[in-house]
Amino acid sequence: MNITTLATGLKFPEGPVVLPNGDVLVVELLRGTLTRVTPDGTTSVVAELGGGPNGAALGPDGRVYVTNNGGMLGFEVGGFTWASGIASDYVTGSVQAVDLTDGSVETLYTECDGQQLRSASDLVFDAHGGMYFTDYGKSDGVTGDKGRLFYAKADGSSIRMLTGGMEGPNGIGLSPDGTRLYVNETFTARVWWWEVTAPGEIKGGLSLGGSGGGNFLYTAPDYTNFDGLGIEADGNLCVASMVHAGISVVSPEGELVEFVDINVGNDPGITNICWGGEGLRTAYITASSTGKLLKVDWPRPGLTLNYGPDGQPSGNAE
Repeated sequence: MNITTLATGLKFPEGPVVLPNGDVLVVELLRGTLTRVTPDGTTSVVAELGGGPNGAALGPDGRVYVTNNGGMLGFEVGGFTWASGIASDYVTGSVQAVDLTDGSVETLYTECDGQQLRSASDLVFDAHGGMYFTDYGKSDGVTGDKGRLFYAKADGSSIRMLTGGMEGPNGIGLSPDGTRLYVNETFTARVWWWEVTAPGEIKGGLSLGGSGGGNFLYTAPDYTNFDGLGIEADGNLCVASMVHAGISVVSPEGELVEFVDINVGNDPGITNICWGGEGLRTAYITASSTGKLLKVDWPRPGLTLNYGPDGQPSGNAE
């Protein structure tokens, strides 16, 4: 598998989004920006977001929607950069929308039913223009929040909590037909799913004590932390896997199809994947702990998601 480094010097990049012109957007969690990467690797700041931008997706109006965790602490372990904890200037988590024409930022949500968004993590849009997103929760290293799952409208008019009580929900995605919602947890390295019965309505309950009432799909067989996830056109889940660095490709039946090792500079922080290029056969992967955006020839096409600029499918993943 051919792996090339497209960009370097990024401050914990996450949430890649491929644009129709071939540019890739990433959020820089420890820089507080939405950043553009051109095909030749040139980087430029699109918008100053503040806090800790964590995930991104193109919405129905062509804006880029960002889940913001409110800010984390950056630190090094073994020469690699990580992000965790609560930044000293933390106020709240949020969902923001960025206009790509001028870089203007609108904050859509900071709470739900009077309860603060703590650490909005990742998001995916459905075909009805609504977004599902995870809230990882915050921890001071001694105590911590339980994670939650939300559904909200892109115009800022409506948000509701779908479930709670999760252990660090992070990556999120929809099956190709939109009937399944997938969420993975970071430290448990487990993937859960719910049946989507209507826009913003989900049903689980098939697994006794399932996290957030979800149905169990898969867990890693070794010591691995899960981050973001993307969906292939055939419905396989591609779960970005940290520590044991790579992409865990999991079938909708919960079987490990393959583990794709991503070893670039020994970076243990493989955090997100998306697809672009001809036939959506090029994967873009964030190697966050060394600040790189990678370009990978992928063996299968990624899923075309619902929205892109000017109504064009973008080929981006959550």
